[in-house]
Amino acid sequence: MQFDPFVIPFNIGLYFILIYAVVRSIIWFRDLSRPDKLRLQRGFFGKAFGQSLKEIFLESLIHRKILRTNPRLGYMHMSLAFGWFLLILFGTIEADIFGEKHLNPPYKAIFFKFFNPGHGIGGFEAGYAFLMDLILLFILSGLFLAVIKRFTPKVVGMKKSTKLKSLDRVALTSLWLIFPSRLIAESLTSGEYGSGSFLTGTLGSWLASFLPAGELAYPFWWLYSLSLGTFFILLPVTRYLHIPAELFLIFMRNSGIRTGDKAGSYSEIQAHSCSSCGICIDQCQMNFSAGINNMQPAYLITAIRNNEDTSEIALNCLMCGRCDQKCPVGIEISAVRMIQRREVYTGPEFRNVWKGYFRLRNGDHTPKPNGHHVYDYLPETAGSEKTDILYFAGCMTHLTPAISRSMVKILDASGLKWSFLDKDGGACCGRPLMLAGNDKEARELINHTSEMIWKSGAHTLVTSCPICYKVFRESYYLDIEVLHHTQFIKNLIDEDLVRMNFLHKRVAYHTPCELGRGTLVYSEPKDVIRHVAILEETGYEDENSLCCGGSLGNIKISSRDRQKIAVDAAARLTSRNPEILITSCPLCKKTFSAATSTKVADISEIVAEAVIIPKTEKPPLKHSLPVAEAVNIF
Repeated sequence: MQFDPFVIPFNIGLYFILIYAVVRSIIWFRDLSRPDKLRLQRGFFGKAFGQSLKEIFLESLIHRKILRTNPRLGYMHMSLAFGWFLLILFGTIEADIFGEKHLNPPYKAIFFKFFNPGHGIGGFEAGYAFLMDLILLFILSGLFLAVIKRFTPKVVGMKKSTKLKSLDRVALTSLWLIFPSRLIAESLTSGEYGSGSFLTGTLGSWLASFLPAGELAYPFWWLYSLSLGTFFILLPVTRYLHIPAELFLIFMRNSGIRTGDKAGSYSEIQAHSCSSCGICIDQCQMNFSAGINNMQPAYLITAIRNNEDTSEIALNCLMCGRCDQKCPVGIEISAVRMIQRREVYTGPEFRNVWKGYFRLRNGDHTPKPNGHHVYDYLPETAGSEKTDILYFAGCMTHLTPAISRSMVKILDASGLKWSFLDKDGGACCGRPLMLAGNDKEARELINHTSEMIWKSGAHTLVTSCPICYKVFRESYYLDIEVLHHTQFIKNLIDEDLVRMNFLHKRVAYHTPCELGRGTLVYSEPKDVIRHVAILEETGYEDENSLCCGGSLGNIKISSRDRQKIAVDAAARLTSRNPEILITSCPLCKKTFSAATSTKVADISEIVAEAVIIPKTEKPPLKHSLPVAEAVNIF
């Protein structure tokens, strides 16, 4: 027997999804920018091709990242993805070796037992049948976990599962039916012919003992084919498009393509590559600290795919980057969210929010008739002081003046020639405007501040705010070394430019989001702390660090929920009762100080306390700090 009508649904679904994948990939490639097209072409025929194949095996099939994060969830995904791959691979080999002819059509491998019902009775066939049963059992074990996860997520170590749309439910049901229907169809066929192995043979013999196995097998072969065909046809219009989309994403990412400022092919592929695994939900502090569980990346991406309004979801995020670190697919989640924010922030409501912030910080600005903005309140750049080291405190550091005072003490003790760029206030680095999607206004501020820096002649720019540090490095075009003050202090220690006492204090360190996950500065702050104090582990080190909750990235969250996040994060970080909770961000210090009874200090403060002032005569300090206005922007 070479053909049977029941294979038609499978054939229709298979060829439909193959044609769709080809057409969709052509459209995605066509819509890429010319530079990205060249990157992809070079990557496809270069070293990136091998890297992509390796990543597809390790992440798309084995699900290595999920296994490391959550072994039970990882096993579930691996058994379904890798198991199905093995079933197809060895099924194709089985049909070629044991079938009537070579180079069989795809349905012969999928429904091999139907066309060869006596297969597996003895010899080498029995061994191969055992292997196929073992693979099927592997898949079914993962499917069992998947069904339980849908109704009881805690079984696989998750607090919540993602919500499903109607078509997603139909596709999921068809997916769930594929392997049980194959098991029953093969078992009934094996029971009728006395074939099969430890799984299908044993189950088939038992079923045949009280059921008409031969008559019941055929309907289940139809169910198996219908389930496969339905799943393939629904795949492009459901979340399961992530299966082929992730392959394209891996090739494009390894070719050097990155998310830009606007939506395009790459951001679209990223949206379709999300498997809705739910890991981002469990990693989000807004979920486990404040109970906000409807705005995580899985829901944002679902809304993007369904062309729904994303304004509430896009804006209600701390932008801390915890989800970026944990996403097993490697989606640039924060960049995708920023694209959505730029579309939302075109409205006057949100532009006025950020303008209000700048009026509090720097003064007022009004639009000219032609639509451009003037910043008359900014100080003139002419006559900037010539110096070697330029210190930029930033908005939030001026609102936490103890940090500025500490940095002045450290800089003076170093003996270096330095100047305080924004001693009398001045322009913000521009990040809040960027978060608001007001890139044009941000560029005006950047140009103004850049001119001040260029005129100073400095070779090093030091900032206390991680946000400013990130912006100066990534958004400014400066021929100057940019350092966060933790890096600068580390250099001073290494070069023996400052001497410090060891304070013998037990401290815990909090890695700020922008300094750690944002710019990968992890070791320098801890090295500095170990030089002056006893550093204790918190369990939330480096990439796993917690957000303080005071993020400027979220203007939707209530002050009450912010406080919940701050209190919970502070409690976790101080669970071992350190004497001081140290951070290296003025915003984090300000937020944590109101959330815990433990003393909170910036790393510069504990260093300033430990610094030994040289006894040599020095000129009077020229860098007295202005009195900062205590403006609470939250």
